[in-house]
Amino acid sequence: MKNILKKILASITILTFCGCSGASTDATANTTSLEGKDVSTYLLGAYVDVSSAQAKLKDAGFEIVATYSPVSDGTTIVFTNSALKAEGAKPKRSHVSVLRLFIDEQDKKISFTNPVYFGKAFMQDEYNHTVFNAQLEKINKAFPNLKDSEDKMKFDNLAGYHFMIGMPYYSDVDKLGDGTTEELLAKAKEYKKGKSLIFELKLSDNSYLVGYDLGKRTKKFVEKIGRANAAILPYAISIENGIASSMEAKYYIALSYPLLTMTEFTTIASIPGAIAKDLEKPFK
Repeated sequence: MKNILKKILASITILTFCGCSGASTDATANTTSLEGKDVSTYLLGAYVDVSSAQAKLKDAGFEIVATYSPVSDGTTIVFTNSALKAEGAKPKRSHVSVLRLFIDEQDKKISFTNPVYFGKAFMQDEYNHTVFNAQLEKINKAFPNLKDSEDKMKFDNLAGYHFMIGMPYYSDVDKLGDGTTEELLAKAKEYKKGKSLIFELKLSDNSYLVGYDLGKRTKKFVEKIGRANAAILPYAISIENGIASSMEAKYYIALSYPLLTMTEFTTIASIPGAIAKDLEKPFK
């Protein structure tokens, strides 16, 4: 009888342990094949015009959030779906709620932000590969024959990425203003009569992601260091629990341009500060 009771208790212990850990294990177990390997920053493909690309994205189950022109003869389509918004609604994860497609009318090509790359960078230890790999599969199915960009980074390095010693991490944000959610949204909409507001995406009652237009001089940095990665714009502002903030530009630019050298970075040395100043203006 004692042996039987021991076996029953052991079984209950195992089942309880599995039940508690199963969700996180399932979410991360399938990243084993990525460990130590490069993940491309972008997915590149043959040219598709804006209206056709929007139709393909909608057919794949995505919602078009906004279209924006970051450079001349170029359009960024910002898009999302319920799975991305659910991840973005988690504390300090709003930036992961959207993906971007840059359509380059000048060079006749397209470039998607890789959901696995940016998902891992923005979700950090909360990254759920099942969610973000599913977005990758949807994109690949809707836009066949996409290729990896030369821009890439080791999967293992994405969560703790910073450009170099002394440079910011994902958690190092620029605080732009504080107030109630309603007050901060109102300020974003009222500044310049709303002309700078590109999109407003609600993630929860106290969490929004807002796309914002930088000043004309500030956003020229994209042309200087590479229009191919122009999906970096529009810049986004997180409004969450009474604080408006943005990703530190030294982090976001370096993450979006992983091939950028220190010498190239110095050519836009004033830009991170200019971005913060541009985004602070509506909240003063």
